[in-house]
Amino acid sequence: MQAAHHHRPLQRGQGFLEVTVVFRESTVTASGAHEPLQLLTPRSRGPSVWAYTSSLGGGFVAGDQTELELRLGAGARCFLTSQSSTKIYRNPGLLPCRHTTRAWLAKGALLVFAPALVQPFADSFYSQKQEFCLAPGAGLALVDGFTSGRPARGERWAFGSFETRNRVVRGTAEASPGSNGATGPEGAESQEDLFLDALRLGSTDGSLAGDFRGGRFNYFATLLLTGAPVQEAAQAALAEVGQRPLTRRAELLVSASPVTDGVVLRLAGQELAPVETELRRHLARLNPQLGDDPWSRRW
Repeated sequence: MQAAHHHRPLQRGQGFLEVTVVFRESTVTASGAHEPLQLLTPRSRGPSVWAYTSSLGGGFVAGDQTELELRLGAGARCFLTSQSSTKIYRNPGLLPCRHTTRAWLAKGALLVFAPALVQPFADSFYSQKQEFCLAPGAGLALVDGFTSGRPARGERWAFGSFETRNRVVRGTAEASPGSNGATGPEGAESQEDLFLDALRLGSTDGSLAGDFRGGRFNYFATLLLTGAPVQEAAQAALAEVGQRPLTRRAELLVSASPVTDGVVLRLAGQELAPVETELRRHLARLNPQLGDDPWSRRW
């Protein structure tokens, strides 16, 4: 596996984390971050590494642009989340505000990537892109979600735009996930697409609170489980959700669909707690591989 580029000076907003198995335990072998991005590793060695992202001010202000690079060696285990919801502050000047995550997972590695939901404030504009390259035998649990804003304060579906894009490919971890030294998976002929998902919500396309957009719900999340290390959890989730009865006007909606080597769950909730509880319940099936329950300290 190619070493992380920690020898390269970090630019503003850049960060990296490298996890390798050392004497049979997952270990942080390189890490760093440049403000406004912050990276904490309270468990830097053990059955799994636990890492938390944060930022100055607790969120993105107008003009913030951050990048995070993750590299997991063969058999390594890593749980990565955020300290709290990612707040996106007002941006009336429409300055670029975005985040990019790129991750490379070697054979047998497991990444549980579960940041808290993004919370776009009124008049905010934000986009994020997350790309994962999985070597054969690697596994990924990916959580991606957002809120309507600050409904408790009456600020609901008032942001300017929100965009999120997730791509997962199967390839090798010896090189960049793009062909010919590219920085992303686009155009890599030797790679196989496993999952591609994109969403854009913009106020210029009509009311975000419309019945066929946000509607009565305030919290949306996607949970992807793909790869050999998460197969049992994926199969259990697909079977469980498929057996649930439909309830008219339910406060929490959950769907499950099979994807290559796994399952994708979609959640929509009127309140935050049921969404988080549902996510945690499915992710808890991975606790034995992580060696502990990191969500007991996160939620």
